[in-house]
Amino acid sequence: MTVAVFDHEGPWTEEEYLALGETSQRVELFDGSLHVTPAPTPRHQRISRKLGNILETAAESVGLELLEAVNVRLRPGRVPVPDLVVTAPVDLDDPYIEAADVRLVCEIISPGNAATDNVLKMHYYAAAGIEWYLLVEQTTGTLRLYQKRGRHYVEHQAVKRGGVLNLSAPVRATIHPEDLVP
Repeated sequence: MTVAVFDHEGPWTEEEYLALGETSQRVELFDGSLHVTPAPTPRHQRISRKLGNILETAAESVGLELLEAVNVRLRPGRVPVPDLVVTAPVDLDDPYIEAADVRLVCEIISPGNAATDNVLKMHYYAAAGIEWYLLVEQTTGTLRLYQKRGRHYVEHQAVKRGGVLNLSAPVRATIHPEDLVP
């Protein structure tokens, strides 16, 4: 039995997407199609909160903002909802953050959604010009920091449990994987 999540026919426009408002699922717009995932697990949310706590202090110290699970407009019709973003100061009442304001985007890889974060979003974030991309692997605790080079990301640093990720840009922060992933 097929159950329609949203009663809609044909490609979604950005206006229709934004008109959905807040939902119990995480809903993203990719070129006319909705990508709907269930709410994150408690493990995912714990990692997000702990990483957010570290990055928020670092961001505020240099006049940047840390935001969680917000719409980021990469281009018209392409609006993902990253787990965390470090941005320039933005209007907190706008329905989305423009990619040009994002300095670092963070995704916590859910086991059932790894391809989206490792391939699709990585490509889209690079194409939108976001310089830094941080991936957190829930199952292993590995942190992978990528920097944009040309049109693609290259791995800048990979850290496993017992190691330390030292961010120097766009914020200064020290992150221990075991502090994030239980």
